Amino acid sequence: MGFGLVVRFVARNVTAAQAFDALAEEALEGIRAKEPGTLVYVNHAVPDEPHVRVFYELYADREAFEEHERQPHVRRFLAERGQYLESFEVTFLAEISGKGASADQLTR
Repeated sequence: MGFGLVVRFVARNVTAAQAFDALAEEALEGIRAKEPGTLVYVNHAVPDEPHVRVFYELYADREAFEEHERQPHVRRFLAERGQYLESFEVTFLAEISGKGASADQLTR
C-alpha cells in the first residue's frame, strides 16, 4: 500500500507563484531522475486562484517518502520555498480503496 500526501501552497502573489513553480520544476528534475519510489509528484494550479498550488504526492511506502525528503534537490526546495509563500498546509493520506496504476506503469 502506498503512502501519500497533499500540500496546499499559497504564494504571496502571482509573481511569487511563478517563481515557486520554477523552483518546483528544478526539484522535479531530480525527482524524475533519482527517485524510483516516488510514484506520483504533481504540481497543480487551482482555477480562479492563480497564487495557489496543490501538490499531490504518492510514494511506494513510507521509506520511499523519507528517502525523497533526504534528497539534495528536495532539501533545496524545502529550504527556499518560504520566500515565495504566504502559507502552506500538509495533509497526509491513508489509502482506503481505489484504482491506480501499478508502480511499473507509473515509472515507465
